[in-house]
Amino acid sequence: MKPMPETFISEAIEPVAGSFQPARHAGEPALPMQFCWRDQTFDIAEVLDVWKESSAKYGETERYLRKHWYEIRTVCGRIMKIYFERQARSSASRKQRWWLYTIDSGSGA
Repeated sequence: MKPMPETFISEAIEPVAGSFQPARHAGEPALPMQFCWRDQTFDIAEVLDVWKESSAKYGETERYLRKHWYEIRTVCGRIMKIYFERQARSSASRKQRWWLYTIDSGSGA
């Protein structure tokens, strides 16, 4: 089966309080099993993939963990990529740590 094309979103999502699954590994954020995006609530049915993004300043050997990524399937069947930013982009957006990166184009985005 051919993967669906993705639509780039890059918008903050709002985790639903009390829906967090305990972290699977030390240092990993607790994953919200429900979140709101564009006035709609989504329930995570399955985590399809997990990975991390890190970076280092030029010339440094130490790497800094920047983002925790999750490819998920929602209860309504949408495939989405969401991520958690370990450090907020700015002090004004310090509460916006969870983001919807992409959604599969065939899922009615």
